[in-house]
Amino acid sequence: MFIPIQGCLLEVVREQYTDFYRDKERWRYLKKLDTKNSLLSLDGFTDSEGKPLDFIADEAADIAETVVNAVMVDRLKAALPLLSDSEQELIQAIFFDGLSEREVGARFGITQSVVNKRKARILRKLRKIIEN
Repeated sequence: MFIPIQGCLLEVVREQYTDFYRDKERWRYLKKLDTKNSLLSLDGFTDSEGKPLDFIADEAADIAETVVNAVMVDRLKAALPLLSDSEQELIQAIFFDGLSEREVGARFGITQSVVNKRKARILRKLRKIIEN
C-alpha cells in the first residue's frame, strides 16, 4: 500500500493507508460543508507568507452618518423605558422579534390596522422624545 506524501509515494501498512484516506475524505467533506454554508476561513485574509492582509477602508461608508446613527440608537434606548408597557411590547414584537403587524395583531387580539395605527403613534411619540 502506498500513500502520496509531498509528491512522493510512501509505502505503508494497511492501517496507515486506511487512516490516511479516512482523514483525507473527512477533510474533503468538511470543505464541502464550508463551501455549502459560505464559511470564510481566516486563511483567505493572509498573503502567501502567512502575514495578515491590510484591509482597505470602505470609501462609501460615511463616518458622520455612522456616528449620528449610533447617537440616535442611544437616544432610542433611553426613550423606550418612557413608553407604557403595552407600547413597549408592541415595539418589541415588531422591531426586535421581527413579527409582522398581522402576527402582532394575532398575538394581542387586535387587527393589523390597529397595530399599524398604534405603531405610527408610538413612533411619533418616540421621535418627539428623541428630538428633545
